[in-house]
Amino acid sequence: MIRRLVVPALLLLAGCATTPPPGGTAPPPARPPRQHEAGLERVLGRTAAQLVELFGEADLDLHEGGARKLQFVGPACVLDAYLASPHAGAEPVVTYVDARLPDGDDIDRASCVAALSRRAAAK
Repeated sequence: MIRRLVVPALLLLAGCATTPPPGGTAPPPARPPRQHEAGLERVLGRTAAQLVELFGEADLDLHEGGARKLQFVGPACVLDAYLASPHAGAEPVVTYVDARLPDGDDIDRASCVAALSRRAAAK
C-alpha cells in the first residue's frame, strides 16, 4: 500500500527537477534574504537600555514569557524591537526589528531607525 503512494510521489518530485542550461554552468542559488540591512547594526544585538539611550523612552514595553517588545513611535514611523536572551541567564538583546509608517504601510527598517535616532538626538 505504501509503495503505491511513495512511487508516484517520487515520480512527481523527479519531474520538478531542473537541469543546468546546455553548454554552461548552473546559475548560483538565490541569496537568502539579508538579516542585517545596513543601518540595523545600531539596534540588532543591543539591550533595552541601549535602545532607550538611542531613541528615548519606549512608547510601549511588553513582556511575554522570556521575550520583550519595545515600541518606539515617531512622526515618521513606528519601530518594534523584539528582544530575547541569547542563552539562559543572559540579558535580552534585540533579535529582530519591524517598522511601519504611522498609517500601517511598510517602511524600510533602517530608514526608520535613522529617523527615530535623529528625532531623539534633536531633543
